[in-house]
Amino acid sequence: MKKLVSAGEILVEIMAERIGQSFLEPGPLVGPFPSGAPAIFIGQAAALGQPAGLIGAVGKDDFGQLNIDRLHALGADVSAIAVHEGHATGTAFVTYRPDASRHFVFNIRNSAAGLLEMNDAAERLLDGANHVHVMGSSLFSDRATEVALAAIAAVKAKGGTVSFDPNIRREIMQASGMRQALDQVLAETDVFLPSDNELFLFSSAGDEPSAVADLLNRGIPCIVLKKGADGAAYHDRQGTVAMPGFAVEEIDPTGAGDCFGAAFVSFWLRGAAPAEALRVANACGALAVTRKGPIEGIHRLADVEAFIAKAEMLA
Repeated sequence: MKKLVSAGEILVEIMAERIGQSFLEPGPLVGPFPSGAPAIFIGQAAALGQPAGLIGAVGKDDFGQLNIDRLHALGADVSAIAVHEGHATGTAFVTYRPDASRHFVFNIRNSAAGLLEMNDAAERLLDGANHVHVMGSSLFSDRATEVALAAIAAVKAKGGTVSFDPNIRREIMQASGMRQALDQVLAETDVFLPSDNELFLFSSAGDEPSAVADLLNRGIPCIVLKKGADGAAYHDRQGTVAMPGFAVEEIDPTGAGDCFGAAFVSFWLRGAAPAEALRVANACGALAVTRKGPIEGIHRLADVEAFIAKAEMLA
């Protein structure tokens, strides 16, 4: 099977225990959980049996080891994760608001993640790669953007493909060069995976169908629009395939979109029909929200298939 690679932030997430809890005063926390959008993506792809590896950097500390151990256990290639002594692994502290939104306090740029580079290990990993996945959150610095663009160039040069999930947090959207970096990646994208609201960051069209048409006309081969609990829709120049989501009890939404994207891209790389890829992706996204912690909800392919079979039997 084709090997996919991503590059970007690796961190731990520490979460407020109560909805409505604020970091302006002491309160109970739970964690640490291994995290980082590209790490979640690669972990889920590997769990589905897709060859997958991550270019990243962690500190020589327990948080870094926690991430490496978890990714390795899921089957991911961790050979290009650099370990830096004297630098701390990235962190994200998360609170949950009553309106279901989340607030993040990140330390990424100034952590070991900020030392991300295209070193010998990264180049070796890319030598065997057919596909690069880019997360918008991973374009958090000029240095990180250079790594992402270098990875894209390396894979495209040998006929490979690129997927792109904007995954833009309000807390990082104002980073210097972010807008330009997003546009550069979009221009190289084969599979675009925005959520509803992110679609309009890339098109000035006034409604969803017009925005989708605009982006397809600009040369993007296919768009997979994530709609959360409502499922997802695949668009290309031949038409649209929509697939409803699976009903589950939500515990923690963090990482659901990353798990969805990993599943869709993995099955797209296997040549699956859009409907099949959407069905598996929706199942992975649904299962992801049933556990607290962004990587805790990753499931292996046999479990995902059993979940789908049971859901379809009860429908």
